[in-house]
Amino acid sequence: MADMLLEMKDITKKFANVTALNKVNLKVTNGEIHAIVGENGAGKSTLMNVLSGVYPYGTYEGDIVFDGKVCQFQTIKDSEKKGIVIIHQELALVPLLSIAENMFLGNERGTKARIDWDETYKKCADSLALVGLNENPHTLIKDIGVGKQQLVEIAKALAKDVRLLILDEPTASLNDTEAKKLLDLLLKLKKENGITSIIISHKLNEVSYVADSITVIRDGSTVSSMKKGSAAIDEDAIISAMVGRKMEDRFPKRTPQIGDVCFEVKDWCVEHPVFDGITVCDHVNFNIRKGEVVGISGLMGAGRTELAMSIFGHSYGSNIRGKIFMNGKEVHFPSPKSAIEAGLAYVTEDRKGNGLILSESIAKNTVSANLKKIVNKYGSIDFDLENKYSVDMAKEMHTKCATVQEPVGNLSGGNMQKVLIGKWLFTDPDILILDEPTRGIDVGAKYEVYCIINKMVAEGKSVLMISSEMPEVLGMSDRIYIMNEGKMVGEMNAKDATQEKIMSCIINSGK
Repeated sequence: MADMLLEMKDITKKFANVTALNKVNLKVTNGEIHAIVGENGAGKSTLMNVLSGVYPYGTYEGDIVFDGKVCQFQTIKDSEKKGIVIIHQELALVPLLSIAENMFLGNERGTKARIDWDETYKKCADSLALVGLNENPHTLIKDIGVGKQQLVEIAKALAKDVRLLILDEPTASLNDTEAKKLLDLLLKLKKENGITSIIISHKLNEVSYVADSITVIRDGSTVSSMKKGSAAIDEDAIISAMVGRKMEDRFPKRTPQIGDVCFEVKDWCVEHPVFDGITVCDHVNFNIRKGEVVGISGLMGAGRTELAMSIFGHSYGSNIRGKIFMNGKEVHFPSPKSAIEAGLAYVTEDRKGNGLILSESIAKNTVSANLKKIVNKYGSIDFDLENKYSVDMAKEMHTKCATVQEPVGNLSGGNMQKVLIGKWLFTDPDILILDEPTRGIDVGAKYEVYCIINKMVAEGKSVLMISSEMPEVLGMSDRIYIMNEGKMVGEMNAKDATQEKIMSCIINSGK
């Protein structure tokens, strides 16, 4: 039997009167990749924050045994000295510093009086080579993509002589190709360097691919542990343990009731807002019918988000040209406010950066895009009405929260996403644009989002859904557009579409 590297015993963590973890147990053996799965708010990230010293000893109950010794970490530095390094979902990199400067920030090479830059850049290059990232150590973080930034974080961990690498949703912002490369890197580090990893992920296909064993957490308690045998761990068994019930279908059934064209975009052109002469949307044409879910598929960088934002009141881009028609009449949206007033809503892919005000309450976020609905006859905000509508929306969205006056930043990623979608549903839109609506949320929360989409289109409204997850596009859409390099390169009915056909359309368009 492999030797035990980590054991967490009866970990209990409370926030005020809320129990986030209740006697959770976790065992990780040396040289394995161990996955932790569970619904949003189950306590996965909280458990890892306890392990890494983000929540210091004394703020929780239970024991952490690492390499046979009981540990009482007070800070992240304490856990890093033991070789435990955590990479959070929100990357901790400084955009305007170089890769090398980021890699050794707080862990500088040299003396207290002087940084040894030659050693810094050499060790940085060595660590980048280990993760297969061919970038100059002098390159600024802002000049590389998210996928490469994830590799920089792993290289940064390797520079700290990591023994246990913890990754919280490492592929949430990556496309399928980048995600596969990252998972293959973890397998390589396990095989060649003996590095043990803990990965938190909602993508069960990735968990089945990479994990040797799995711990399932539900409502702050350990409910199941599974080990990979000769065959991969069954995804349905994982889902059943996560949500406490069987899910017969990942995508809720819907009988389409599709009407006439209600929204049409013609010859839409958008240029990059900073770099002159770069076209990000090139004569794009598409339409949406009443009661229809239209999906837009494409690789990262295809221009899908830029298209959606530019349509939504010119929120992105410069020199925007083209025509938009709603119910056969040409309309103009010079600002997001004008788009909202016309019945258009846009749920951004960046819920923390652009979608929500994290320091404000759930209630204030919920009503923020439609304040006129809660203004009284005297012209001021009716806070009782604000609270009522917010409570109603939280119930409709099944948002897990103690109260709607709680700061939205305290919620898990899935519950934040529900607040964000609820905020835009509160505007009562006719057309809802969803940009990566289920990124970083669990399978149960995804199902609830899908049910909301189905409810909207059943009422005769329309949904435009941008997603990097092809099974999601295929499972939810009535019709699919394929976008590549700023152009619409294909259109097909979802019933005729497959992942292979979509990828073939993308590849052939680039020839």
